[in-house]
Amino acid sequence: MIDGTFVIDAVTHAYNLHPSNYRAARYAESLAQLIYGLHSGLSDEEYRVSEPHRFLKDWSIHELAHLLFVEGDVDLAVHHVLPLQTLYHDGLCSYEKTREIRKRYPDRFLVYAGVDPLRGTAALDDLEYQVESLQPSGLKLYPAAWLSDSFRHTGWRMDDARIAFPLFERARKLGIKNIAVHKGLPMGAVPIEAYKVDDIGGAADAFPELNFEIVHGGMAFLDETGMQLSLFPNVYVNLEVTGALIVKRERWFAEALAGLLKWAGPAKIMWGSGTVFCHPHPAIHKFWHDFQLPDDLVKVAGMQLTPEIKRMILGENYARYAGVDIEAVKARIAHDKFSKRRAQGRARPYSYTEDGHDA
Repeated sequence: MIDGTFVIDAVTHAYNLHPSNYRAARYAESLAQLIYGLHSGLSDEEYRVSEPHRFLKDWSIHELAHLLFVEGDVDLAVHHVLPLQTLYHDGLCSYEKTREIRKRYPDRFLVYAGVDPLRGTAALDDLEYQVESLQPSGLKLYPAAWLSDSFRHTGWRMDDARIAFPLFERARKLGIKNIAVHKGLPMGAVPIEAYKVDDIGGAADAFPELNFEIVHGGMAFLDETGMQLSLFPNVYVNLEVTGALIVKRERWFAEALAGLLKWAGPAKIMWGSGTVFCHPHPAIHKFWHDFQLPDDLVKVAGMQLTPEIKRMILGENYARYAGVDIEAVKARIAHDKFSKRRAQGRARPYSYTEDGHDA
């Protein structure tokens, strides 16, 4: 926690960025370099992995947990299966890692399943398998894929009755209520069309009993994203990568947040760091302790960031969205190994070692 505020990080990734995991070498390397470029450009020196080979590796779930709960102020995190098997042999964040996270850290992590809708009935079968084995709190989707025969980048729309709707219907039947989709941030030098948000409303209208979570909200298409939030009660926004802007691109972050607040107020905005993309601590610390909207953006947003609003964004909104009982989680983690270690003081950045101790 940070000053008694319960923090939920709604997107985390134990990436496998090692070159041995590249399936489509050119495109997989391009995306890996994009991730590392964002890490380098948005991180302060103390929290930057300066040698590419130390970042472009297979990150373990134990490193991820240490980053979040011992080096940072996160209390509960969400790990997403990433279904990018045409680019990476294990999809980039594998089902196997997510299953292991669920087994080893059930009180510290929620998980999202992840499938590729372009696989048709195979995606439906894969979703059923993951739901049974992972008991996920949501489903993570990417709006484009690389066709394996030619590695051609192909997009699909959330309002497509042929591709998307059967998956949403199956998710509903399986008890999955929350659908997260990567938007606003193209995966490398690819056509941008699939990453727009104009398809969200059609899905939200057709499936009012489901929630739709726009991931990377505010990075691009700001007013369009805000409009979706204001028009549809079941559309939310996740600040993965957007939140990291606060460290080195504070004005950009402020404009994005003010734009979202302008359209829909604070109740639909959820924090996500994308760790291991970046270290979770600097952005959360700055947001809670130091950040306020500039006066001109207060006029845009119609409000200033009070401690109550910050608590909503850092955890309370996601708890309501995903049905998390914060007090029950607090009780379960109060004396776990992460709480005991964190009570000794925050560990140095990237200090985890494979023997389970701080370096």
